[in-house]
Amino acid sequence: MRVLVTGATGMIGRGVVAALAARGDEVVALSRDPERARALLGAGVEAHAWPEPQLTPPPQPPLERSDALVHLLGEPVAQRWSPEAKRRIRDSRILSTRQLVAALRAAGDRAPGVLVSQSATGWYGPAGDEQLEETAPAGSDFLAGVVADWEREARAAESTTRVVCTRTGVVLSPGGGALAKMLPFFRLGIGGPVAGGRQYVPWIHLDDVIAALIHCVDDARADGPVNVTAPNPVTNAQLSRALGRALGRPAVLPVPALAIRLLYGEMATIVTTGQRAVPARLRELGFAFRHPDIEPALRDVLGRA
Repeated sequence: MRVLVTGATGMIGRGVVAALAARGDEVVALSRDPERARALLGAGVEAHAWPEPQLTPPPQPPLERSDALVHLLGEPVAQRWSPEAKRRIRDSRILSTRQLVAALRAAGDRAPGVLVSQSATGWYGPAGDEQLEETAPAGSDFLAGVVADWEREARAAESTTRVVCTRTGVVLSPGGGALAKMLPFFRLGIGGPVAGGRQYVPWIHLDDVIAALIHCVDDARADGPVNVTAPNPVTNAQLSRALGRALGRPAVLPVPALAIRLLYGEMATIVTTGQRAVPARLRELGFAFRHPDIEPALRDVLGRA
């Protein structure tokens, strides 16, 4: 299979490219800087320039020669949400997806057979302890609005190709993401539950993110929204205790919501609230999680860090 990947040099993208190449697929990356992409991803990956994803469609020839497309572009959400940062977060997802879909529709019957477009559990907004399957409605906060518009742009390609919107949760990775921000405090023994710790964290191990994205490429039954989260979500307090045990450090010092809001501003809502998202569609599709439980998953990640 020939698979085209956008966002290939990001944390998830690098893992997807490596997994595809390891099983013998031909991998093509679209990148603002194809030379950097080749250096990061290896000589076996074909890289093409897409210098302005928000303004221009991707190059048509590599798109039309591919069997599948995995779209992972997006400005990091974990930053202070100034008006300019909000614009970047929104435009990087919505405009690049719009350009990509325009190219797919122009390709017609030469388009890849599937578009797996990254999405996020931010779709649901703050949702307390309600268990959220893919049929749950979108929330009403800033991030939920961005995700809803992002998915709408991707699903505009449904008349051309099979479309999957992978609503990915909080990714546990040895190389970055949310865990990297938590570790310094927990290693010093000054970590603990945030804002009371009752909010759910829709966590997932990076290995399972990569495997789930590829499963959605391969399985013709996969379409529409798919929660890419571990089958056993935990509260922030449970995650804190598990991380403390994995590190052999106490994890009892509470972090007040006010401190998080002072540090991150409006973005703090994604830390002080959460979603109890569950992977109903992945279960229906027979996906097998390698890391379904939080403490073994954390120990595996820490062992690689």
